[in-house]
Amino acid sequence: MSSVNDEKAEGMTKVEKLAEANVAEIKVIKGSEAYAEALLKEKPSLSDAVTWKLIGCLLLGCFCQTVNGFDGSLFGGLTANSNFLDYFHGTNDGTWAALNSAMYQIGSVCGLPFVGPAIDTWGRRVGMVIGSSLIILGCILNGVTLYASDYHQATSQLQGGRFLLGFGVSIASAAGPIYVVETAHPAWRGIITAYCNTFWFVGSILAGGAVRGGLNIGGNTSWQLPIWLQLVFPGLIVLFVWFVPESPRWLFVHNKRTQAAATLTKWHGNGNPESPWVKLQLEEYESFLNENGSDKKFWDYSALFKTRASRYRLACNCIFAIFAQWAGNGVLTYFLPAVLDTAGYKADVTKANINLAYACFQFAFALFGAAFVDRVGRRWMMLGSMASCCVMWIGVTSSTAVFSQSGETNASAAKATLACIFLFGAVYSIGITPLQALYPVEVLSFEMRAKGMGFSSLAVAVGGLLNQFAWPISLAQIGWHTYIIFVVWDAIQWCVWYFMMPETKRRTLEELDKIFEAPRPVKESLIPHKLAVDKEGTVLASEDI
Repeated sequence: MSSVNDEKAEGMTKVEKLAEANVAEIKVIKGSEAYAEALLKEKPSLSDAVTWKLIGCLLLGCFCQTVNGFDGSLFGGLTANSNFLDYFHGTNDGTWAALNSAMYQIGSVCGLPFVGPAIDTWGRRVGMVIGSSLIILGCILNGVTLYASDYHQATSQLQGGRFLLGFGVSIASAAGPIYVVETAHPAWRGIITAYCNTFWFVGSILAGGAVRGGLNIGGNTSWQLPIWLQLVFPGLIVLFVWFVPESPRWLFVHNKRTQAAATLTKWHGNGNPESPWVKLQLEEYESFLNENGSDKKFWDYSALFKTRASRYRLACNCIFAIFAQWAGNGVLTYFLPAVLDTAGYKADVTKANINLAYACFQFAFALFGAAFVDRVGRRWMMLGSMASCCVMWIGVTSSTAVFSQSGETNASAAKATLACIFLFGAVYSIGITPLQALYPVEVLSFEMRAKGMGFSSLAVAVGGLLNQFAWPISLAQIGWHTYIIFVVWDAIQWCVWYFMMPETKRRTLEELDKIFEAPRPVKESLIPHKLAVDKEGTVLASEDI
């Protein structure tokens, strides 16, 4: 009998032996062991006052996305305002719309060399201030176009203001998500950073509402009002950023270890320096953060390319950023009025109403999707969303084709087009919008993060340049045939994401190193683990399944 038991024991793993001896509880997890152990020992609660205070601090990082979203809806909405177009002698499609819209992206590209140095040298908070200050200057320059001597000067000022807006947003929109992802409690990092990007729609909705409300006022005030309202959120950032904690990771690598530990103790440990979360993060900072890394030298970008893992990280960052711009959402964000023209919706008020309703609709679905980033996971959300985008574009293409071929008299086809546009907004917002501020930041190591997000801004700007230049001209030249491109391209993007993008949920930022250093990062990220834990939550043994 004993020999049978001995043979059985020899075939058992360490985890199974512990379970057989009733020493431990067996748990199956996807993610890192250290993260799971800290979560078992000390699960943070939303009822804690400190949690809500930290969320309040992180709102300033979220506002960086709001200023970006405000412009995204603002210019598209203004091109549906006849008073705005008449003042500048412009059109809602063609070269004028393409050039003036694209100045925002050109400014973003020019801001690239300054993103990393601004955020790494002076900190995440100062990076947000620098970007917000430039946005404020751009808003003022656009606002005073009303006092230009003629429409040529006004157009030049408009383009200059949009250039400054893009330049500032490239810095602020990198600093904000970095601040949120590095300062948030590890247990809430995924969901809070996912909600961060949904604040893009806060700006979009406010801009859409201001544009719609301006139509009731009439005259030049109808477009001046939303332009000046663009000052609100960058102004809030500049005023209140000095009252929030700096990123503990930035403090640590800049030889401010005492401050870093105090920040973690206060905001992640509820005042307890022995908190598992505080100890875990400080241990990881010691192991993974380099105090003499290339992030301390504004000219040194070697960390982005020196190893296979770093190159893979940067590729994931840029590919996600640019593909998220090329799903077809760009044409619906900046040139929705021109798209609506192809479906027979031509009245200014009608287009403004649809523009505002579309932003509100997307916001609701983005909020819903952000709640599931840790449950469903980043990878399956992006894949499901992109596949659905492809299907929705098939619907938009088919319905607009029928509408066009019917001599623009088929009301059912027009309604079907509008329905598919809204459905596209829903599926895009559920799976891709919450990840735009989360996934590109997560995949980068600390040393790469600020400069890597500069490259991410470049990828977004390059993707945006195509959106700004190509699609308005394409809509003017070939109309609904433009949408066929999105059907094909979304399918290609899905394939690239499937084979390249690893899962990043339920790990601390430093623990992601193991995934990207593996020969096959996607496979490594999907391996589940079996843990044996005691009653206090300490991991006694683990094994891959």
